[in-house]
Amino acid sequence: MKFDIDGFRAWKHKNVTLLGMSGVGKTHLSSLLCGHDWFHYSGDYRIGTRYLDEAILDLIKAQAMQVPFLKDLLRRDWIYIRNNIKVDDLGPVLSFVGKLGDPERGGVPLDAFVQRQAEYREAEIAAMRDVPAFIRKAQKIYGYPHFVNDVGGSLCELDEPSVIDLLVEHTLILYIQVTDKAEEQKLIERAQSDPKPLYYRPGFLTEQLAIYLAEQGLEYAAEMDPDEFTRWVFPRLFHSRIPRYEAIAGPHGYTVTSQEVAQVRDEADFLDLLETVIARTD
Repeated sequence: MKFDIDGFRAWKHKNVTLLGMSGVGKTHLSSLLCGHDWFHYSGDYRIGTRYLDEAILDLIKAQAMQVPFLKDLLRRDWIYIRNNIKVDDLGPVLSFVGKLGDPERGGVPLDAFVQRQAEYREAEIAAMRDVPAFIRKAQKIYGYPHFVNDVGGSLCELDEPSVIDLLVEHTLILYIQVTDKAEEQKLIERAQSDPKPLYYRPGFLTEQLAIYLAEQGLEYAAEMDPDEFTRWVFPRLFHSRIPRYEAIAGPHGYTVTSQEVAQVRDEADFLDLLETVIARTD
């Protein structure tokens, strides 16, 4: 959605999609707004609790069945396993997606990794298509006047235009851009030390994997140290996403800097920021 100032102020039920890399402050800002009567919809939480829940549990059970004691308990239905995913802790989703590399060092074989990537993509698409329904639920069931859609950093990677069209139809798109090089480096280092589930476009993964294997003198992905590859590839993923975010925000939404977002202390600050960005875009 696009607005002028008067139209934005008159928008009774404000619905905003926060777009940007993991770590730029989307979840922090969403949590802040949640304390001011905004419904916080986390795309990654929806993915883990709805669209990948069974796949995650199947993976856990397959591992548990390799332990004789647990195998007997599961087969007799004496225990059950459930996910404990939180908005700010996506551990089960991260465990499912995994890291590409040597299985002996905790990695996932290439074929399995590619399959899980495809499942993750479909789950993210489905979670975004749920947004209009959750906007209605937020208002009619829970009584929240406003809605913030906290999307995963990989939204720009999905190559599914209908998802963007849907979000544009129902929400204001706000892209949080990192412009400071020092902050960019901090974000990359944080993502490398505390990783989130990552989705790679198939073409990007194929290209970068070939470069990494050649640089390291390796022949197969199964020879890679999964942590080393993840650390190596993330800065490249970060920079490859910037033009994709801009291609969404340019025609369809608005752009703010992460420094501007860091100054937001409450709902009033957030609304002032939105008015500022609308005014400078007109």
